[in-house]
Order: sequence, then structure tokens, then C-alpha cells
Amino acid sequence: MLLGNDDWWRDAVVYQVYPRSFADANGDGTGDLQGVRGRLDYLARLGVDAIWLSPFYTSPLADGGYDVADYRDVDPRFGTLADFDALVAEAHGKDIRVIVDLVPNHSSDQHPWFQAGLRDRYIFRDEPNDWESIFGGPAWTRVEDGQWYLHLFAPEQPDLNWDHPEVRAEFRDILRFWLERGVDGFRVDVAHGMVKAAGLPDVGAKDGPQAEMLGDEQVPYFDQDGVHDIYREWRPILDSYPGGRMAVAEAWVSSPERLARYIGPDELHQAFNFEFMMADFHAKSFRTVIEKSLAEAELVGAPTTWVLSNHDKPRHVTRHGSLARARAATLLMLALPGSAYLYNGEELGLPEVLDLPDELRQDPAFLRRGESRDGCRVPIPWTSGPGCGWRDPWLPIPPEWTALSAEVQEDDPGSTLNLYRAALRLRRRHPALGGGTLSWLDSPEDVLAVERHPGLVVVLNTGEGPVPPGVAGEVLLSSGPLAADGSIPPDTAVWIQRSGSVAGD
Repeated sequence: MLLGNDDWWRDAVVYQVYPRSFADANGDGTGDLQGVRGRLDYLARLGVDAIWLSPFYTSPLADGGYDVADYRDVDPRFGTLADFDALVAEAHGKDIRVIVDLVPNHSSDQHPWFQAGLRDRYIFRDEPNDWESIFGGPAWTRVEDGQWYLHLFAPEQPDLNWDHPEVRAEFRDILRFWLERGVDGFRVDVAHGMVKAAGLPDVGAKDGPQAEMLGDEQVPYFDQDGVHDIYREWRPILDSYPGGRMAVAEAWVSSPERLARYIGPDELHQAFNFEFMMADFHAKSFRTVIEKSLAEAELVGAPTTWVLSNHDKPRHVTRHGSLARARAATLLMLALPGSAYLYNGEELGLPEVLDLPDELRQDPAFLRRGESRDGCRVPIPWTSGPGCGWRDPWLPIPPEWTALSAEVQEDDPGSTLNLYRAALRLRRRHPALGGGTLSWLDSPEDVLAVERHPGLVVVLNTGEGPVPPGVAGEVLLSSGPLAADGSIPPDTAVWIQRSGSVAGD
């Protein structure tokens, strides 16, 4: 039974499940909802507060399920609505909330509206403009009668026309459909999308892909002011259901001030903090991003979110260069004020798979521009036996992942899995973790030292040699072994309970 905390999302640890790659209950090589349900005890023991399910809706899977053909049903490859209902009920029984992905910017070209030729629900025009697809190439595809339709992603993902009242009404009903089934929140895909500038003006001359312009200026197809009208329609729906139903935005925007507009009592509850995910493994880089992120959170009076890996970016073991660095970055993230989002398999220390054969890659971005997200979507290893608990998985699991399987790590006190478990146990019980404030402590250039009040100090050494902890106290947790004299080796983070400050003060 879920605890009655409507603000649970403010400091929650949320575990992203990529259903296709999480757990396979029926042995067909594709993960499914029954597989997720069968691993709820694992997730409960891990210590997460909620799971976020990437799309499981009816879909041709042209873009891993982010091309939705039916927003109110489960794709047969993932199960049934009855399976979903059973998953929600059992998760709630274990005090795990359930967030689902919502994909409102575009549908699948197999959606009944597109198949029925209801072009007013989409964006058609007689001539294309100069807009480019995020996946590469033009953002327009021509149909038989000579008209062109807009797809800011793959051609199989036509953009919906949010100027049409039926589109708006449909998504309000979709929200209610899943809220009635007990979901606790929504992750809004491409939350900065949907509304396009009036007249669909050209972007004009630029250097490099248009997708890279968003960090510098507003483009005419993203982050338009009208998108906020949509969220102001959605918020009363969320608020009308008990239990703290929430929504978190995937919003790539040009400034903290623009990101802040997505969050508030009349719009969405959270927006992902992608800058932390992309920070370099260096004390200065982390501090710059943390300070900026906390300042952004103050703009709206809402806590920030922290992310190290997800289904769109290389896993942080590979991105930061080693498992030791990934473990250290994780301890830093889990000690920061706000909520944390984990990606399935990161608790096993999985690296990015870089050597998948081209013929097995399924990411449309790879097909159009040669960049693939398949390497972070390889099914996660559960056992040390053949197939790591999978029969003919949809992407091959590297043989060396046998040593990283949950089964192998289960009873190893030094494993990454048990580091995550220990960190989440401490996070739940220590009054300094989760919400609250932090202060910076004096430290060398390559060392990050933060105090969470009351009395928990986090020290991260990104330098090349060992450093003293800088404070006296009890070591509660370390990402790696400390030196005999208590100094902190390179690429290591430690949580210290400062002497004279007792947890619970």
C-alpha cells in the first residue's frame, strides 16, 4: 500500500524500465510487462520509489515504441492491459509507484488517424520548408498526391497538429485513461515540442545540423510559447486525482529561464536536468552544473532532477571512462538535493555496447545519420548462464556481461549492485539526503566537497592522486576502497558522517 505523500516525487528515486530490454517472461527475446512484474521484488530490494516505463503501447517499433499506433493499449509483444493492471497493483503493493511515457508530439504512421487520411490532425503542406529531422535529413516526406507531411523524427512518426481541438481533447482523454488505471505520473516525451511557430517559417542559414542550434537560440519548431497552454490544460486533470499524480518534462531548451516555464503549480512538476548527465568527470565541471541546476530550481521553487544515464545517451560507465568513475558519480548524484532517475542496468555497472553489428541495429537515428542509441538498449543480464537469462534476445548480450549479471553480483558485498542498494538504503533513512540544502566545503581543485545538513559530507576525488577526506567522521559509504590511512583514491567518492553530528539530529 502506497504511503500517502502527495509530494513523493520531490525527492524520489525513479528507475527507468526500458521494457523491451528489461526482463522477458515468455522467452520470445523481447522484454515484457510480465517480465517487469516478475522483477518487482528485485526493484523493491534495490530501494527505488517508482518505476518509469518507456513506451509499451501498440507500435510498429520503428523508433523503439516512441511511434505509438494506439495510446490506450499494450502492444502484444509486451502483453495486455490486464498485464499492465496487474503490474500497477503489485507495484503499489510494494510501495513502488508507476510512471508511464506519454508521446504527444507525434504518433506512428500506423495510427488510425493517419491511416484514415485525417490530415488535419497532422501537419501537411504543399511545399516543404527547410526544417531538418532530429534523426538527420529533411523533416518532410511526400505522399502520393504531392503533399508533404512533417516528421521532426523518423518518417514513420508524423507530427501531430496541436492547433486542432480534437488532438487536444484526445490527449486529455488519454491522460484520464491511464490515471484511471492507477498510474502515478507521466514522463512527457519531447515536452518542448507539439506547437510550431505560425506559418512554419524557415530556420535559415546555419552552421551544422539544426538539432544543435537549440542550445543557442529558439528554433521555430521547439519551445514555442503555446506549448504552455497545453500543460495548463493538463495540470487540473493531474490534480483532480488523489495521491500526488505528477508529470516530468523531457525539455531541451535554450536557457534556465525557459526551462523554468515548464514547471510550476499550473504546469508540470519537474523537468529533466540533462546538463548533469553531460558533465565531464571533473570536480569543476560537476560543481558548475550543480550550482546552475540548483539556481534554476530556485526560480520555480521545485527540486531539480539528476540523471546519469537513459535510453538516449551512452551509459555513464563508458561516457566517464571507467566503472570506478561511474560508481563515484553515482554516489555524488544520490547525495544531491532533489530526485534521481536511474536507467535500467546502471545498477549492474553495464557499459555501452559499442560493437553491435550494423545489420542488427534498429535505431532510426543510425539509419539516417549513423549515430546509434542501440548500445545502451541491449537487454540486461540476469543470470550467469547461457544468454544471461534471455532466449535469443532482440539485441545480442556481450558474453563478458555474464560477470556483470545480477546473479553474480547478488552476494558480492563489493558489487555495483550492492553499492546502489546500500546508497538507496542510506538515502531513505538519513535526514540529510533527499530534499534539503547543501553547502560547499573548501577543497583542492580536483576535489568536490559538499555538506548535506545535518552533517553528511560527500567528497569526490577526480584528481590523479589520493587526498585526505578533509573532515573527521565515520565513513558511511565509499564507491571504492579507501587507503589504509583513510585517504580517498582517485575516481572515488565517499559519504562521511561528520564527527559531532549524529544522523537524525
